[in-house]
Amino acid sequence: MNLSIRSINHRADAQHVGLMEQTDFNHLTWFRIVAEERSFTKAAARIGVAQSTLSHMIKQLEARMGIRLLTRTTRNVATTVAGERLLQTITPRMAEIEDEIAALMAFREKPSGSIRLTLSDHALENVVWPKLKPILGDYPDIGVELCVDGSFRNIVEEGFDAGVRLGESVEKDMIAVRIGPDFRLVAVASRDYLTRHGTPEHPEQLLRHNCINIRHTSAGGLYAWEFEKDGKALRVRVRGQLTFSDSYAMADAAESGFGIAYVPESIVAERIVLGKLVQILDDWSPFFDGYFLYYPSRRQNLPAFKIIVDALRHRE
Repeated sequence: MNLSIRSINHRADAQHVGLMEQTDFNHLTWFRIVAEERSFTKAAARIGVAQSTLSHMIKQLEARMGIRLLTRTTRNVATTVAGERLLQTITPRMAEIEDEIAALMAFREKPSGSIRLTLSDHALENVVWPKLKPILGDYPDIGVELCVDGSFRNIVEEGFDAGVRLGESVEKDMIAVRIGPDFRLVAVASRDYLTRHGTPEHPEQLLRHNCINIRHTSAGGLYAWEFEKDGKALRVRVRGQLTFSDSYAMADAAESGFGIAYVPESIVAERIVLGKLVQILDDWSPFFDGYFLYYPSRRQNLPAFKIIVDALRHRE
């Protein structure tokens, strides 16, 4: 009887080893990306392969394991119970492997590796790109992917090395490094618009104006404009014909006379000087915490990542 049990266990172990030998770990990585993106189209674009190739690989992986990992609908892709368990199992282990491999690159003469950042259009144009542009030529083996998105992405679950947010929005369990000074939003409109509709002298008067909104894609709602004066904070939910998810487009629309926009001052400073836009409610426009680079603690010792952080770090 004992011999039979050992024989059965031996065959089971052999089958398990055979399965693992057949499993290409690239396939597990691709499965993880599909699960994170919840879309074969987005995952294929992120990996750089044809969608049909990716779909075929997932089917092969499921066939070898003998279980369904993903459920597919016409609109999206979701993990099954087994797929979610596999995802939770492999994600931290793959992250450890990737970190160790990246750490080994310290033995090279020049640091190398790929860094993925998620950030807003304003952070990219005004803080991140001006600081990265001068140093990237010195490190040709460091690849940087800058994903412009106004939403608050989960950098751990979605495979980012770091993200950029205003200080007040950074999660408490993340390491945060200031990369830009405090800044403020300012309300602006064209001179022609103000001539036709009048100039508001109090934020509440904005309710009678055509205001250019911005939608925060992560929350799905429109941004409530934040004002402050003499210690009194005020939030105004404005209305108008136009809604954007891009601050630069808002500024262009305001310059074209479509209404009042509330945008970062750096975007419109030159237009104000040139008279293309007029700043209003100046004494109600408060300063906000500047941009911070935030990341989980496990990323901090990688040579390539250290170079990026040091380049972005804010210096008075």
